[in-house]
Amino acid sequence: MPPALITLPLITLILSQLFYAFWPYRQRTYPAVLLATLAGMALGQIWLVLGLPALGLGEADFLPGALFAAALQPLAGRLPIRWGS
Repeated sequence: MPPALITLPLITLILSQLFYAFWPYRQRTYPAVLLATLAGMALGQIWLVLGLPALGLGEADFLPGALFAAALQPLAGRLPIRWGS
């Protein structure tokens, strides 16, 4: 099992919690923040596959993924994700 399969979801969950708690936009739901963070981390992994320079944690590409996730956070409030009725 590649170590990135363990570190990447853990980093994604930690970053999404930090973005939800400290990002100044309050009109967002946590699933939208988690989805935007997940998309940003996936873009960071694509960055790694393309062979562009990056800072990683093991096989997980951390710095570009975190930057992409931060860039996508303003869009999290526009995602139509609703829980319940």
